Amino acid sequence: MIICGDKLFAQAPAEGSYFTSFDGTKIYYEVKGDGYPIVMVHGFTGTSQGWKKGKLYTDLLTKGYKVIILDQRGNGLSDKPHTDAGYANDAEAKDIMGLVSSLGIKEYYAVGYSRGSIITSRLLVLDKRVKKAVMGGMGADYTNPEWPRRIHAYKALMGDTTLHDVDEMMAYIHKNNFDNLALAYQQKYQPSTSKKELAKVKIPVLLIDGTEDTTNGDVSILQKMIPGSILKTVPGDHNSAGNSIQFSSAVCTFLSR
Repeated sequence: MIICGDKLFAQAPAEGSYFTSFDGTKIYYEVKGDGYPIVMVHGFTGTSQGWKKGKLYTDLLTKGYKVIILDQRGNGLSDKPHTDAGYANDAEAKDIMGLVSSLGIKEYYAVGYSRGSIITSRLLVLDKRVKKAVMGGMGADYTNPEWPRRIHAYKALMGDTTLHDVDEMMAYIHKNNFDNLALAYQQKYQPSTSKKELAKVKIPVLLIDGTEDTTNGDVSILQKMIPGSILKTVPGDHNSAGNSIQFSSAVCTFLSR
């Protein structure tokens, strides 16, 4: 373990490092490859290592990209603040932007899946260095700041047992050793991106969804909100589509254009 000020955090594995973000939060990340940089943003309750279970991570490295994966704050080996300020005001997007700056990167692609797409959406409007973006497993529902699923997830993580539309998610969380308070803050301050903001996006965006995925709203509605965005569907539900050969192939084709 390493002590930094009054914080205690895990020694980074040999393949990874820590970045100190804008508020002192330690963010674990890994960088592999030497080509054009791509930042991959994991979903809710996920970590950087989840990308290694799918086909895309390896395929991007094989194609010569510099691939950057990180544990978003509140997850994995990164710090897990238990304060409102730790997650409010686009903290997670600021982590990525700060990490990119620390690596001396002038422009990059962003690839998100599920909640990672919500954070990627913020990068679309906050960071001009993003030249292409992929948003997987995400429909239009997140653009509503009062999205019921987000609110119910937060309340359930804080102990409300009456909101049964998130029972499946909570059953999964209870089976694992997550920091539930950190997860609650992530839901409480999960950012939305407005239609007005999305209408100003000018870079290429790929929206990609599983044919059996109905988790986060209608992706075709989201496509209409983002000018010139491309919509692809691949086999699978929310949990399987992002790991598929078809998902990787579609993303790699889009990024190579």
